[in-house]
Amino acid sequence: MNEESVPTNPLGGRTLIVDGSGQSRYTLPSEAITDMDKADQIYVRPGIYEDKIFVSQRPIRLIGAGRDLVHIFSRRGGPLYLQEVPEGSITGITFRYVGSDQHSAINILNSTCIITHCRAMEGILSGVVLYGPECGTTFINNEVCRNRESGIFIFAGARPRVTDNHCIDNHHFGIAVRDPGSSPELVRNRCEGNMLSGILLFQQAESLIMDNLCRNNQHWGILLTPDAQSNPSPSELPGMNQLIQNPLGPYSISNQPLAEIGR
Repeated sequence: MNEESVPTNPLGGRTLIVDGSGQSRYTLPSEAITDMDKADQIYVRPGIYEDKIFVSQRPIRLIGAGRDLVHIFSRRGGPLYLQEVPEGSITGITFRYVGSDQHSAINILNSTCIITHCRAMEGILSGVVLYGPECGTTFINNEVCRNRESGIFIFAGARPRVTDNHCIDNHHFGIAVRDPGSSPELVRNRCEGNMLSGILLFQQAESLIMDNLCRNNQHWGILLTPDAQSNPSPSELPGMNQLIQNPLGPYSISNQPLAEIGR
């Protein structure tokens, strides 16, 4: 990767370059984050990095060379944790959890930023957790795959925009939304090959659910509890989404949505 491929910084600050081969000052993304000022951005060159990224109460601008080229993994805790991040963006990176404890690949608490063209995989919990009443993250054009629970889990009052993501081969649901006050926009996501249903809306959660594709999941396309509120209404969901080739049908309403996993 040559210098000409390094993106310019639209804010006029520095671009801190991370290179695992030792050809840069920073060999890990976390080292560059420690040194980052408000107007700086970080560019991560292709490579596999064992690292944990934690950002709290400040902006983040992290650009990878591409999610197939940049992998950040962690054995002890999730590789990405954002807490009360007010703005910024993360793009072009695969985040992979390879430990045995209960952690997610991407953990976003009460943060407002843009995460795009990334991948979250192999979390012992859900691959991506978006939570807290101040969580307004835009999560767009990402791949969320092979996680031990659901692909994306939205809870505790979060209101993110979740659109154009591919949630595939997760052990529970492609996308799950829980709790009063949780009200995400779920638009144009593809939930395929998940071991339960494509989308779950439960425990008084609300959600706009439009133009999603839920296909070849092991149960229903969409599963709701009676106290959840979808827009459009449950009976209108098949007309506003593609809920196809799911063996138990396009959608269902159940008081026990987690009975299959003993909860």
